[in-house]
Amino acid sequence: MVKTTLSVIKADVGSLAGHNVVHPDQIASAEKSLAEAKEAGLIYDYRVTNCGDDLELIITHRKGEENPEIHGLAWETFKRAATVAKNLGLYAAGQDLLSDAFSGNLKGMGPGYTEIEFEERASEPVVIFMADKTEPGAFNLPLYRIFADPFSSAGLVIDPKMHEGFTFQVLDVLEGHSYEMNTPEESYDLLALIGTTGRYILKRVWRKTDRLVAASVSITRLSLIAGRYVGKDDPVAIVRAQHGLPAVGEILEPFSFPHLVAGWMRGSHYGPMMPVAQRNARCTRFDGPPRFVALGFQIKDSKLVGPADLFDDPAFDLTRMKAQEIADYMRRHGPFMPERLGPEEMEYTTLPQVLEKLRGRAKKEE
Repeated sequence: MVKTTLSVIKADVGSLAGHNVVHPDQIASAEKSLAEAKEAGLIYDYRVTNCGDDLELIITHRKGEENPEIHGLAWETFKRAATVAKNLGLYAAGQDLLSDAFSGNLKGMGPGYTEIEFEERASEPVVIFMADKTEPGAFNLPLYRIFADPFSSAGLVIDPKMHEGFTFQVLDVLEGHSYEMNTPEESYDLLALIGTTGRYILKRVWRKTDRLVAASVSITRLSLIAGRYVGKDDPVAIVRAQHGLPAVGEILEPFSFPHLVAGWMRGSHYGPMMPVAQRNARCTRFDGPPRFVALGFQIKDSKLVGPADLFDDPAFDLTRMKAQEIADYMRRHGPFMPERLGPEEMEYTTLPQVLEKLRGRAKKEE
């Protein structure tokens, strides 16, 4: 059986009016690059879009995960879009391109990506999530609810193919270790880790009975690569749906709660995740609040059918209103915690420079 690979690759390579939105000329540049690759037979299909100031490439091919040709294509596409940004004088042109030369794959080079290789089912629905102004751990809570919480996903109780639970891969981004944990039997142990969203990140989910891949998340931590604040990570995720996996409605249900995530202005604040239609993925209030976009596709013979803009629905209006209320409440704290992040995250901002400036004035209290 021939396998399809779905790759979702993103980067902030410059934006219009600050950290706001990708310019149409950048979209056009990326469209041209991927159209050429499709005509040459390198890829089967593609879509180009954006979530806020992040340029998003959705690509189908049959070359497997971590393929140098596909990653090289994405790298060159981002470089072209960064050149467009420089020519237009856009803000932060090439921000996420942390290397001068491509080295075989995108790991450690700045762009975020997630990929899954799979045998297509008779009907293959997938949901692609894109986030702006937040970190990869923003997906920890919703993914847990999708694949481990029966109060959110009724299929965990009703569907025999889901009833045995799922296996979660958790990455410790500080130590570079990963763990595989099974639910429901290890649910409490799993929660003990993934509640620390800045360090322990859900990377992948499989159906426990047969290791069918169900979800995958990008886990780039830009600050850990660069050693300083260079923009929040703005993760992407792929979630497969239906036929022994959570239904699309079960996948979207956890996003009806605007949970708090790290990011927002200068990557230094906690704010509510707001699920929005793609056209509203423009972060303006205090460079936010953080946004989620969800695009639904069918995949057939490695071709993309869609998308459906899944958060473009009045059913999420109350969630958006609640997010705005939470945003207003958090902003009233100004530079004080818990609106501002804790010291372990602030070490990648200008805070160390402030402390260095005060070093000679420190006095030992008796």
